[in-house]
Amino acid sequence: MSLVLALDASSSACSAALLRRGAEGEELVSRYALTPREHTRRLMPMIDEVLAEAGVAPAQLDAVAYGHGPGSFTGLRIAAGVAQGLAYGLERPLVGVSTLKALALGGFLRHRFRYVFTTLDARMGEVYAAAWRIENERPVALMDEAVLPPERLQLPREHEDHDWVGLGSGWGLWDAMPAEIQAALGLTVVDVEPQASDMVILAADAFDAGEHQRPHDAQPVYLRDQVAWKKSAPRAASRKAPQ
Repeated sequence: MSLVLALDASSSACSAALLRRGAEGEELVSRYALTPREHTRRLMPMIDEVLAEAGVAPAQLDAVAYGHGPGSFTGLRIAAGVAQGLAYGLERPLVGVSTLKALALGGFLRHRFRYVFTTLDARMGEVYAAAWRIENERPVALMDEAVLPPERLQLPREHEDHDWVGLGSGWGLWDAMPAEIQAALGLTVVDVEPQASDMVILAADAFDAGEHQRPHDAQPVYLRDQVAWKKSAPRAASRKAPQ
């Protein structure tokens, strides 16, 4: 059995979730709210609420997970700091979960979408982006996560003919996206945010597979370290799709 707590503050939403996984199945308890600029005040009470509802003491947790990004710089630091503090205090491992992957899983669990292009508004005229195929009820990456201008978005070449759905705030930049992308996506949903209730499932998978880290190794994933070379690259190279 595994008992995993996950929390997220990577967007305008704030959320916490607890997953109890055992031989008899799974039990999920979660909280979610749109709380712009209130993550610091709301996150800990949410954690207390899910633990209380599940009847779980912090010392019973097997692991702590958090949305490691990409997303809001401030929100990612808040979530990483809280998760790191809990993991340190409890002497438990830490699991970082991709916000883009969590969006893809949420699209499948709620709507059964199977080819999902997740994007988040990265500001500065760019988006965070990744493409996924659902296999065995879990997202499998078809491209590396990247930060790039919306006009450079491309579908994975071997999967262009599938029924693609776009999820996330990045699709609010629709007018700047290539005509090929606009033609390929039958549906886009802009007002959807990453949720801890999806992250905790991915985190429990990782924990059960032995994929976790020590608390002091926690690192938010900003993807912004790629910006410098992309902006200084020759213009022709900047049109290449992310590998």
